[in-house]
Amino acid sequence: MKSSGLKKFFKIAVPVLIIVGGWGLSKIIVAVASPNEESTVIDSIPTVKVENAVGEDYQMVLTAHGEVEPIEITQLSAKVSGEVTSWHENFIEGGLIQRGELLFTIEKDLYEAAVLQAEAALISAEAALIEEEAMADVARDEAKRNPNKKYTDLFLRKPQILSAKAAVKSAEAQLKAAKRDLANAEVYAPFDALVVARDIGVGQFLIAGSSVATIYNIESAKIVAPIPGFDSVFLPESLNGTPVSVFDQGLKGVERNGFIKHDLGVVDQDTRMSSLVIEVKDPYSIDSGLPVLKFGSYVSVRFAGKTLPHVYKLPQDLVNNKTVWVVNSDLQLEPRTVQVIREEDKYFIINSGLTDDDRIVTTPPEYPQKGMPVKIQDSTPESPETDSQTNLSSL
Repeated sequence: MKSSGLKKFFKIAVPVLIIVGGWGLSKIIVAVASPNEESTVIDSIPTVKVENAVGEDYQMVLTAHGEVEPIEITQLSAKVSGEVTSWHENFIEGGLIQRGELLFTIEKDLYEAAVLQAEAALISAEAALIEEEAMADVARDEAKRNPNKKYTDLFLRKPQILSAKAAVKSAEAQLKAAKRDLANAEVYAPFDALVVARDIGVGQFLIAGSSVATIYNIESAKIVAPIPGFDSVFLPESLNGTPVSVFDQGLKGVERNGFIKHDLGVVDQDTRMSSLVIEVKDPYSIDSGLPVLKFGSYVSVRFAGKTLPHVYKLPQDLVNNKTVWVVNSDLQLEPRTVQVIREEDKYFIINSGLTDDDRIVTTPPEYPQKGMPVKIQDSTPESPETDSQTNLSSL
């Protein structure tokens, strides 16, 4: 009987305790949660960073690309015939030779003999002229002693003297030609040169006029750099002589200075581009310790263009569909339509649509709307990363 009564008591007490406990727990939760929910206020106005726009005069920097080429290519030829007796140790493919150095020598014996013969002929002609002049003096003396007698030019030796003088001039010319041929038996570099090809060797017989080598002038190099039409309007007023920086982005990262030589003066019919000729002095550094700029290298050239008055330079991520967001005096977002006149690296150059001291939003909300109220993040001088109202300038 006692066991049956105890079971009945538990069947009634347990559900009652569960109900009472649940009710008490819910009261506790409500009591704790209610004050927090009532005290929480959600601020939906976004906070943005701004920078003041400042327009300034901006020096355009133009970039072009081109291949380094020799300014002069020479097919070297022999001026006289003969056997090659020697050549310069650097007169090989890839060799560098300075202006005036002896490239190769042709056998001189015949040309030295020709000079001696020409000298002998000249001496003989001069002797004949002296003899004729002496005979002419005798004829003039005789004519003076007999003034009443008529004497011919032949008697006075005038044609003979003219003939003798002509013989002297002819001998002088032959001697000059013989000396020139002798000098041409030694071939010198006409300029600082890179030897591209050589077609001779010691013992080889050359015919006058035959090609012996191809050499490139390395005193200067040229770069023909096409300029797109949209960059042509930014070219400086005076092109010739404008300094240029030349960059070879190869393994060594060569940088050299040059200048604009001239404009080619035509517009390419296919690309509609004009081209500038850039000149770089001493590309192979024969006379300097500068890095070598080899022919065939593809390089970038950079030079100063026009100066644009009062423009703005903004990061590209602040310009969306030609629109820049600013904060007006009522602390509301306002879209500004701007004119982008050029793109430079990660920036846009803008010449209209903004005014000085416009507060440009640098951290716009995810979905900005015209008239949207915003708060401007306070500047924190101690932390440059959070400085929100610095000047956004073009330079």
